[in-house]
Amino acid sequence: MYLSVPADPTSARSLTGVVPHVLASLSGDDDWLPPARSAIVFVVDGLGRSNLSTRAGHGRFLAGAMGKRDIAHTVFPSTTAAALTSLLTGVDPGSHGIVGYRVRIPGSDDAPNQLKGWETHGLDPYTWQRAQPLLEREHDGGRPCFVVTKSEYAATGLTTAILRGGEFIAADDLDERVERAAEIAARHPGSLTYLYTPELDSLGHRHGWESDEWAAGLERVDAAARRLAERVSPRTGVVVTADHGMVDVPRHRHLLLGHGDGLTDGVRVIGGEPRMLHLYAEEGEAAAVLAAWRTAEGERSWVLSRDEAVAAGLFGPTHPEVLPRIGDVIVAARSAIAYYDDRITDKGPQKMVGQHGSLTPEERIVPLIRLGAYAG
Repeated sequence: MYLSVPADPTSARSLTGVVPHVLASLSGDDDWLPPARSAIVFVVDGLGRSNLSTRAGHGRFLAGAMGKRDIAHTVFPSTTAAALTSLLTGVDPGSHGIVGYRVRIPGSDDAPNQLKGWETHGLDPYTWQRAQPLLEREHDGGRPCFVVTKSEYAATGLTTAILRGGEFIAADDLDERVERAAEIAARHPGSLTYLYTPELDSLGHRHGWESDEWAAGLERVDAAARRLAERVSPRTGVVVTADHGMVDVPRHRHLLLGHGDGLTDGVRVIGGEPRMLHLYAEEGEAAAVLAAWRTAEGERSWVLSRDEAVAAGLFGPTHPEVLPRIGDVIVAARSAIAYYDDRITDKGPQKMVGQHGSLTPEERIVPLIRLGAYAG
């Protein structure tokens, strides 16, 4: 049974510190990045360091620019909503409150998706996400800040929650996004631009990161990163990073949860995602749920109580307001498995191949590649 959680590589920086380092470099007083006239943070959703290294032949530019120490560890859970919020607020999930993919609203049986639940469940982007976005802080201080991403994100709750303060620039084509980001950095001294591409993550979920489709997607991202490096001025700093990596979980490695299996007994709400479950127990049943899961799954997953997970620092410093959002029991997959609630009518999510959310290095260690004024 595995109770101790893995340690992050000593050479890895925290994803939460990336934007603060970039901002310090714009003032010429950072201890990691050299001074820059303007800066771009390019986030490639779903690109883990292991994914890039293993398929380096399809990402020659990025792999060639990535040194052995050019890595960061993302947050736990290693999922987009939690990680991007941490990147753009500079604090851990235990502070900002986005502690997973599906998170229970305390006092209810609702566990909305943290990417789209702002609209479907009326989450307030100004209060449910508890930390001030760095772009808002910098904008209020007079710094030009920009967000270059797909048009579909323009008016979403998540955009408001983590990207407010940045002028939104919509571009649905990746090459156009790169061009716009480079132009903005050139025109606005002192500016910070957040450049985002979700396409690779979508390919990984649909086909797996070991697929030909994912390899072709990596080639497009690699070419875009090369163009960005060629387009920016020598005084513009660029950091290429990601929110999480990915593992492939074939269908026969799914564990389907259902009535009578002993694993749903005493569980009122299942949140999280397939590789990182938040189990919210019925009143008085948390200890029994923990014992059942440890007995059944403790050899291939980390199974922790809420108190154990918080004490281990998995969510970072955790505010009392955030505690009830965390499951009574946390189940983080250690081997190549995924857990699905098979009682749900919609079986579409079970078609997903590429997965993330847990504590493995493949999911948590991401590239931290420096280009432009930051290179060398």
